[in-house]
Amino acid sequence: MVRRAPVASSRAFKACKNCKYLVPVHESQCPNCGSTEFVEEWTGMVIIIDPEKSRVAKALGITKPGRYALQLGPT
Repeated sequence: MVRRAPVASSRAFKACKNCKYLVPVHESQCPNCGSTEFVEEWTGMVIIIDPEKSRVAKALGITKPGRYALQLGPT
């Protein structure tokens, strides 16, 4: 079951356009891929702890642990 977070611009996180990694709104660079392009509207979240053992991480192409958005932009 996937829970969808409501779309709001006043969230605590924004999503990297390149890798979908979720970072605090005050960050200016993605610690995962180094990109500086972000979106504030995103839906769904997945937290990957061990990408080597995670089927979800493999299905989504995630290779590093962290918090990721499932979809970028408005729903």
